[in-house]
Amino acid sequence: MIGIICLVVFPPWDGICAWITPLPDTVQEQVDDAISSGLDGIIVYVDEAGQPPAFYTAGWKDRDNQIPADPQSFFKIGSIGKLYDAVAVTKLVNDERLYLDKTLADYLPELAERIEYADQITLRMMVQHRSGIPNITDQPGYRWDSPPETNIEALALVLDMPADFKPDEKYSYSNTNYLLISEIIEKVLGYSNFQYIKEEILSPLGLENTFGSIRNVNLDDVMSGYYVGVESDFKQIDAGMVATAEDVGIFLRALNDGSLLNDNEQAVYSSIYVYGHTGWVLGYQSFARYHKDIDTVVVQFVNTTGGTPILPFFDTQGGTKVMVSEVVYDRIVRILRKEINLNE
Repeated sequence: MIGIICLVVFPPWDGICAWITPLPDTVQEQVDDAISSGLDGIIVYVDEAGQPPAFYTAGWKDRDNQIPADPQSFFKIGSIGKLYDAVAVTKLVNDERLYLDKTLADYLPELAERIEYADQITLRMMVQHRSGIPNITDQPGYRWDSPPETNIEALALVLDMPADFKPDEKYSYSNTNYLLISEIIEKVLGYSNFQYIKEEILSPLGLENTFGSIRNVNLDDVMSGYYVGVESDFKQIDAGMVATAEDVGIFLRALNDGSLLNDNEQAVYSSIYVYGHTGWVLGYQSFARYHKDIDTVVVQFVNTTGGTPILPFFDTQGGTKVMVSEVVYDRIVRILRKEINLNE
């Protein structure tokens, strides 16, 4: 009831307008329309089976310097990176270097007394967000504009806290799970999680435009990121993996068509994680999904977050620009379905 009242009193007009506007005929028209809905810049990559990949852009790569959106720009992909982590876990499980039913306490015994139920939380539960470990990014001490510089600093935000629920009792998305997974992988390997991703995932696919951090690329090649009502460009904040839309699209196609994983690995992966994802970090929203009915991968990058909160209590990721971006993505897929079905 509170939610209904809030939507009446504080209607998310940006999202509503983007939703009710008549559907245009082409993807490029929809991408152009997205800018009129208050997004600063947008990149869309479409990989329809049997067709050359298509790129669509509108708005700004750099609003302050009036540099147009560039489809080859690096973009902070946020939680889309969890797909790469899940593939890394899968490959290590297949190689019997990790075990899905071993516990957090088995892998990181130093945390046994500092994370509730560590002796019951399995690697599988962490991959599937069923651990009950509190989410670091939901804690009062976490700042998106000044995130912790190390995993140790980030993990300190949730150590010694009560669990949100008993292990495997339910699903609750927690970035802490994947921080711990990264720590486990690095302990087992003796080197960085991203180095393993590069060697076992990126290099075999020929992906040369995916990196673990903005520190590894020329900052001028990174798309700027904005938050509604704030003049700052948040590009300089290190927030994990960066990639081009094309690199993400190629990875996602390989993940979904079976070419990235062998049969045993495919069986493991399909039992533990999803085949598409969205991402959010301050100033950046991303979508990477495979649409089986039209055999098409669609990746969308938007460099605007925030806006009027959909509910009156402030949710960093709940602003109307998230809703607008989701609506734009869904409309692009509708246009593609219409085009592809007409051409059959």
